[in-house]
Amino acid sequence: MWVTYAFFAIGKAFFYKVCITILYSMNFIPEVILFKKHLVKSVVAGCFAYLFTSLNVVGQTTIFTIDVKNTAQTIENFGASGAWFSEGIGKYWPDEKKERMAELLFSKGFDAHGNPNGIGLSAWRFNIGGGTAEQGDSSGIATAVKRVEGFLLPNGTYDWSKQQGYMWFVKKAANYGVKDLIAFSNTPPVQFTKNGLGFKTQKDFEANLSADKFDDYAGFLATVIARFKKEGIKFNYVSPVNEPQWDWSNVFGRMNQEGSPWHNKDIYKITTHLDSALSAKRLNTKILLPEAAMLTALYEGRGHASRQINNFFSPDSPFYVGKLKNIKQVVAGHSYFTDNGDTNIVTVRSKVRDTALKYKIPFWQSEYSMLGDGYKEGRKGRISAIDCALFLSKIIYHDLVIANATAWQLWNVWEPGNPQFDTRYYLIALKSNPLNTEGDFTITKNLWSLGHFSRFIRPGMQRIVTSRGDGLSDIQAAQDVMLSAFGSRTQTVIVAINYTSAHRTITLDLKGIKKLRLIKQFVTTADASDNLKPYPLNTIDNITLKPRSLVTIVIENKQ
Repeated sequence: MWVTYAFFAIGKAFFYKVCITILYSMNFIPEVILFKKHLVKSVVAGCFAYLFTSLNVVGQTTIFTIDVKNTAQTIENFGASGAWFSEGIGKYWPDEKKERMAELLFSKGFDAHGNPNGIGLSAWRFNIGGGTAEQGDSSGIATAVKRVEGFLLPNGTYDWSKQQGYMWFVKKAANYGVKDLIAFSNTPPVQFTKNGLGFKTQKDFEANLSADKFDDYAGFLATVIARFKKEGIKFNYVSPVNEPQWDWSNVFGRMNQEGSPWHNKDIYKITTHLDSALSAKRLNTKILLPEAAMLTALYEGRGHASRQINNFFSPDSPFYVGKLKNIKQVVAGHSYFTDNGDTNIVTVRSKVRDTALKYKIPFWQSEYSMLGDGYKEGRKGRISAIDCALFLSKIIYHDLVIANATAWQLWNVWEPGNPQFDTRYYLIALKSNPLNTEGDFTITKNLWSLGHFSRFIRPGMQRIVTSRGDGLSDIQAAQDVMLSAFGSRTQTVIVAINYTSAHRTITLDLKGIKKLRLIKQFVTTADASDNLKPYPLNTIDNITLKPRSLVTIVIENKQ
């Protein structure tokens, strides 16, 4: 605050002259004002008052009250998908590289200096392929890497040597103790589709699954789950449809991936068939629905796959799945394209929360990357890695705090790209050959951004409702300090996002904790060495947050 007091020490007349000169050089003062002394003084006084207020806010300490007994949802997992590029990496890349990549994703350990070895994911999403890789160019999918092998052969038998690269990472996830393994399908096997392809060539929004193949598709998914269970790999969840709102159609030879649209009635139908197939094989894997392409489809709309919370979890709906034995009692949606502007971010997630509460169903955010341009926040040109990481953390924060998500999962862990700019699609940037049979990788700031949540907020922790002393609304806070808290009986985890370009000071007013045994903090900034880096912290009063930073504070406590 010394700058503010220095201004006071300057004589008023001199101060006015200095300010006028500066403003005039900026073409800020209209000529009419220069001829009216009292207006000059008014303008300068207003500017000075604004400057003083701004400096005062920066210098203030924001108090966040955290009452550990005031809790919200219970967290089930933080996860990510390993689609497409995992096949080449797991199958062909050298052990040293892929072992390190697995460690970065799944490890909960620390090195000798207290740095996390990885981000400790508690969920891993595995893509059950539709058999488009075997079709080659006849698949109609332009990019070879995005064609996916299928376990089912044309003669009806199974080849369990398929998808070796994908399964290498599934097995690594299991070995690291990842809690939830999720198998998801973008398309039924091409043997079961209407056009023999893994996507649509006709834009009619009808499911590509042949009308007489619902039992076959359900049986296929159950067979895959059962097979890997025998090998000691238990898939906790299976997702039979993905983003049913999109048409998933293109001209043959120009499609970019597998996919199929679904009507709500057909989602209900395949779910009932899959429920029976899982029961027949005595599997306790739960069905995850509906993987909505956008959060808005969960609560509004009039299309073929709209209002999905109501359609699937209202007892009055003809498509009610809540009583099925093997259904997971959550509604899953994707946060894509609902991230453009703070008002929109908050409004959409508030409606998800309110609708889910109405039907007493928890919400999972099961896919997100920065597909749209919301992450640019109105800026042009390249967006730095730290800015992408901060925007990613901002979406995670709002999905958890506003939408009450009980799980949060990213798409996709790795793709080819620049690790320094516009890291919108991945945690780890790849540099590989066209078939991804060899290459290298670079960690991005996004990895550590997700790690601020996934590494320390463990399954079973409850989100703690917080309040802030500066009176900012949810929308205002989206450009300020965003703070969330989570706890168990012995640990409290606070994640603070300083979205501003200034140092900020916060104090944590913890209530309901008898004794603080140990306090740790981990910091990520634009600095190359600040990647969940441990920094000393021995108090919860007047904690300094670096500009444009993420900080996770871990408190060992006794309640």
